[in-house]
Amino acid sequence: MSGSINIICVSASREKLQMAAMIASVAAATGERVAVFFSMNALLYFVKSNKALPPSEGEFGELLNQDGVPPFKQLFKQAAELGEAKLLPCSMAVDLLKLSKADIEPEFDPPMGLTRFLNDAEGGHLLTF
Repeated sequence: MSGSINIICVSASREKLQMAAMIASVAAATGERVAVFFSMNALLYFVKSNKALPPSEGEFGELLNQDGVPPFKQLFKQAAELGEAKLLPCSMAVDLLKLSKADIEPEFDPPMGLTRFLNDAEGGHLLTF
């Protein structure tokens, strides 16, 4: 695959966050440029003080609890560490939640607006979860 992989995460679904994380980590590990934009309900799971797990949509979400399945947070962290993945909190969501940079997981880049994210994503692949 060539170009960039751009992922928008807005869902609080465990399965959707897991799939987005799997795509981001595999793409980053294979040298693709990856940007993941977190907004709305998805961003809540990357606030340091939130220890809750996202709800499952169905049975498969519960299977993700098994040993050997890396959790979505770990996969996103690996994507940022192993490749050129950028983890971008939505500036609007950060403002609405009254968060500071210190409130969000350390692997995250500074907040970005949706307009800038979409502009930067132009010409690449865009996935929404």
